[in-house]
Amino acid sequence: MFVVQYRKIFFVLSIILMAVSIAAMRGGTISQVSYKGERPLQAEVQEDLTKLGFGNIVLQPTGEKGYVLRTRELTPAEKETVLNVLSRNNTSPLNIEKYDSIGPVVGNELKRKALTAIALVIVCIVLFVSYAFRKVSEPVSSWKFGIATVIALLHDVIIPTGFFIIYIHYFGGEIDVLFVSAILAILGYSVHDTIVVFDRVREHLRLNREERKREHFETTVGKSVSETFGRSINTSLTIFLVLVALYIFGGETTKHFALVLLMGIIIGTYSSIFVASPLLVTLEKLQKRK
Repeated sequence: MFVVQYRKIFFVLSIILMAVSIAAMRGGTISQVSYKGERPLQAEVQEDLTKLGFGNIVLQPTGEKGYVLRTRELTPAEKETVLNVLSRNNTSPLNIEKYDSIGPVVGNELKRKALTAIALVIVCIVLFVSYAFRKVSEPVSSWKFGIATVIALLHDVIIPTGFFIIYIHYFGGEIDVLFVSAILAILGYSVHDTIVVFDRVREHLRLNREERKREHFETTVGKSVSETFGRSINTSLTIFLVLVALYIFGGETTKHFALVLLMGIIIGTYSSIFVASPLLVTLEKLQKRK
């Protein structure tokens, strides 16, 4: 199948998406100011901030007389320059309501708990995959099915997280407990989709062994992906439509939750077809070279 034949193209695409996502997980600052008098026009203030050359700066109105400002991490001198622009060279006096360094957009406590939960889920999944495929030894050992699954899971966590951070940067929002819940749900969906394909690979390997049929592992994996391709797309499409409805018609509380799940479903489906299964072929070829 073309998925296996052109796997290097899909690997490169995944690496690019992961690199962009990791780059998005950088530090920054968030400021909130309120004006004592009339608030300056957003377009004029945004134009002056852009001229500073401090990178992308997002300015959002808040209340009747305030602005929320999101920037990269600023030096003390750059902070003073930005505040000077916001105050229109002191012609529009303002109060600084908040000025926080936001690290990688995630609080330390939430980050620790989220990483602990995700790590625990991944460990449990690896143990399950290794046990489920314990009878597979040729041409790829059972633990290598686990490696492919873990790589796909990391892929499915990093990319939605990075793109949600980009979304927050431009449209506002925060990484909270609902976000972590969405990521954990994505992990569950992704591993389920991946194991369906892997199980078909295992079944073909068993039949080939019983029938003493000599078939290239690459052909076996390609055949398995082809047989489960329609099922994966149809299942994902069904969930996708439900999440689109939840995003459009749901309340503000669940809007970002639905958005993260939407990104996760798309990336998870992609990884189970275009990343995890082709990885098995790559691992098998590496094993042959030893």
